[in-house]
Amino acid sequence: MSSTKPDYASRSVPRHLARGVVGFGLIIGSVALAPVWGPATLLAAPLSLIAFRGCPTCWMVGLVQTASRGRLERECVDGVCTLTKAPQPKAVADLGGVAALADAASGAVADPDRRRAGVQGAVGMSS
Repeated sequence: MSSTKPDYASRSVPRHLARGVVGFGLIIGSVALAPVWGPATLLAAPLSLIAFRGCPTCWMVGLVQTASRGRLERECVDGVCTLTKAPQPKAVADLGGVAALADAASGAVADPDRRRAGVQGAVGMSS
């Protein structure tokens, strides 16, 4: 049984905060400008619902979802849900064979005379 939960998260925290600034700016601006420009400015307040993707509470839920995306993992078994830290993927970057060179270097010889003989033999200068 798959559950579809609402997702209010944005792609990034700065983008989500920008949506919050726009949403709260519309609400505050419409109320603050009502005495100056009249009640018509209150028509800007519902536009904040677009920026918030719902009410301000939905925006706050989205902020938490955005900040925790990829860091927390929810697992539900038999109606009991637990929240745990998600396993972090190991970054493995092979920069043009560097990993292979590091593996080969791990078997390097510590004795300078043997190392010199090995290098000279590898380049065809063995005596």
